[in-house]
Amino acid sequence: MSMELLLALPVMLPLGGAAVTLLLRHHVKVQLWLTILTLVAIVAVALIVGWHVTQESVLVLQIGAWAPQTGIVLVADRLTALMLVVSSVVTLCVLVFSSAQAVSENSERTPVAIYHPTYLALVAGVDMAFLAGDLFNLYVGFEVLLASSYVLLTLGGSASRIRAATTYVIVSLLSSIIFLSGIAMVYAATGTVNMAELAVRLDGLEPGTRMVLELILLVAFAIKAAIFPLSAWLPDSYPTAPAPVTAVFAGLLTKVGIYAILRLETLLFPASQIQNLLLAAAALSLIIGILGAVAQTDLKRVLSFTLVSHMGYMLFGIGMSTKVGMAATIYYVAHHITVQSTMFLAAGLVEHRGGTTNLARLGGLAKVAPVIAVLFFIPAMNLAGIPPFSGFLGKVGLINAGIQYDHPAGWMLIAASVITSLLTLYAIAKIWNRAFWQEPSEDVLENVGPTPKVMTGATTALIGVTLLLTVLAGPLMEYTDAAASSMLERTPYVGAVLGDEAANDLVYRIGEGGERVVEP
Repeated sequence: MSMELLLALPVMLPLGGAAVTLLLRHHVKVQLWLTILTLVAIVAVALIVGWHVTQESVLVLQIGAWAPQTGIVLVADRLTALMLVVSSVVTLCVLVFSSAQAVSENSERTPVAIYHPTYLALVAGVDMAFLAGDLFNLYVGFEVLLASSYVLLTLGGSASRIRAATTYVIVSLLSSIIFLSGIAMVYAATGTVNMAELAVRLDGLEPGTRMVLELILLVAFAIKAAIFPLSAWLPDSYPTAPAPVTAVFAGLLTKVGIYAILRLETLLFPASQIQNLLLAAAALSLIIGILGAVAQTDLKRVLSFTLVSHMGYMLFGIGMSTKVGMAATIYYVAHHITVQSTMFLAAGLVEHRGGTTNLARLGGLAKVAPVIAVLFFIPAMNLAGIPPFSGFLGKVGLINAGIQYDHPAGWMLIAASVITSLLTLYAIAKIWNRAFWQEPSEDVLENVGPTPKVMTGATTALIGVTLLLTVLAGPLMEYTDAAASSMLERTPYVGAVLGDEAANDLVYRIGEGGERVVEP
């Protein structure tokens, strides 16, 4: 098999698996094992792709042997490969976790057999978004994962879930309309939606036209990534879903938006004219999000607000448009996908043992469920950025990038980052005090029973992945540094898709003052 053909498998495997598991809707156990095998295969493919791009830079598949200008092209560089590996590992662990937990409290009225096909469709959408080499198929990937998320969000059919899903659907449709409108405008201005071609053609547009196109696409992606002030929908939507669903939503869906912003601000619009806007949005996301988390009394809502807050860290690195900042952002994205998913799985364990996630009705879990306490404590410290965990390393990398940036906006973001980290630790301490240290509540004492080993095992495995990001921080940071260099140069991506001649036409550098210089 040609190495390029591997790029089709992260999309085709889950789509094929979804079709087969739907046919096997009356055989839930067979569905489960087929889904697990599919996800294991995707992990293997992602690792092979990651190894190849490390050796060969960029991997390109032209579907049907059509030229990139007229056909569908799938592209994998270092950033894509890392996202595929991390997302496939997370989706596998979450699926295993969900196999031991009823995905619905009302299984009699809920068609639970659709869970596995829908889950695989979600995976296909995420992978399609990562691999898409043009804006329209990026849009298709978004729509596949969003359509799947609508179903997963409403499993159980409870009033709270339907209400939360209504908000989620409306906001998602709005962002999709904006994105599709932006694609139409980009095509009208340049005559293409292929991202490698756009990297060349957008340089020739008037600055005002470039800014309008960038802002429209940025708004669409910022809604999907839950960047403040376009993030109000998230804390009301995620907490109502089952724990495994919330875990994969929190870990992946917002990061697909961040991935799109990374492509937007490096490949399409390098040295953006709106850097200060990005940095301001990063600061507001950090501070407003964490203040919201501190004010909450429900575990899932606290974690949902910390999710909004920590998107600001990633936007911080993107907004600086420097190699150090981009490298730190890529590392932090990989860290946050794993740690945020782990936190929601740990919240699922707390809910399973305590019967609730309301902090006022929990207590004493450190005494009655010490294993759950440990499984919550480790990723919680990681999320708060306590050394030597990957959260600490990622934040230090971003702060170092801010120092090197040496701009008032950078120093403002450094201050916001430190304050956010301290308030995150405070929010975690509040959760620990109320849920784990106080005397056990009646809910905890009445809800006695062992936690399924599969649930604790899947959570432990994902914690192991987060710790691996710490142990392998050196090689991983070298990898993200190379990924950032390739993204900012743009020529490796453009050359792999369109050929060396097109890459030679795209020579640019970032001046000391941050200005964009294009040389024919």
